[in-house]
Amino acid sequence: MPTTALLKILLVVAAFSALMLVPRFFRSGISAIYKKEINAFFASFIGYVVIGVFLVIMGLVMWVFPDYSVLDSNYASLETLFSMAPMIFMFLIPAVTMRSFAEEKQSGTIELLTTRPVTDWQIVAGKYLACLALVVFALLPTVLYYITVYVLGQPQGNLDSGGILGSYIGLLFLAGSFSAIGVFASSLTNNQIVAFVLATFLCFLVYLSFDFLSALPIFYGKTDDIVQSFGIQYHYSSISRGVIDTRDVVYFLSIIVLFLAATVLSLGRRRW
Repeated sequence: MPTTALLKILLVVAAFSALMLVPRFFRSGISAIYKKEINAFFASFIGYVVIGVFLVIMGLVMWVFPDYSVLDSNYASLETLFSMAPMIFMFLIPAVTMRSFAEEKQSGTIELLTTRPVTDWQIVAGKYLACLALVVFALLPTVLYYITVYVLGQPQGNLDSGGILGSYIGLLFLAGSFSAIGVFASSLTNNQIVAFVLATFLCFLVYLSFDFLSALPIFYGKTDDIVQSFGIQYHYSSISRGVIDTRDVVYFLSIIVLFLAATVLSLGRRRW
């Protein structure tokens, strides 16, 4: 069976499964934690600040800075958005996730949270989905960039829409991975600054370090490509070409599940 056909089948199954789980989600403890976190983000203006900072930085890079501006380039493209967004996410997402558990531990409310009729998995999933949702909210306005570049193209609409769609999917997977890493880092400490620094370091480690390692002379032939494939950037770049490979999807989902499972284990230490 061709890979594309297999991927379509998997996507249909995943979509059907997600629809089946929607009613259960709204009745579960995950929904309560999710709503609590979203309300906290926007009640404390963290949500507005995160969305505003991301859009201001991306707006300056996309339209003002001469070395990156779309207006100064010779072709219509959103390459600047998709090449710079991972670097911004590396700092922005840890700023979102740093309060997830660190603040609960610092204020002593973690014990109250864990006495509710919810499991550790539900607590982690609710906080994770809230952090991811905030990042998605920040990404949504960038669709205006696509519309603007679409109109500016000569001839109009001269864009690689398939590649752009793939890049957006890659950004969502990247945001999901960084959010999982950030939530895990926050579960390790009661200090938000420490959680931010640790999450940023881990995001950098998983995203870029394998590229640096592969450049070492001890790796040659196909081994350097194998080393690169352990890093997020390798799979993000692959999806950004507009071709969704099952190997890339499985990689991102594995990273997310791994760090969420590690977060659950980290929370479980309080019972030891």
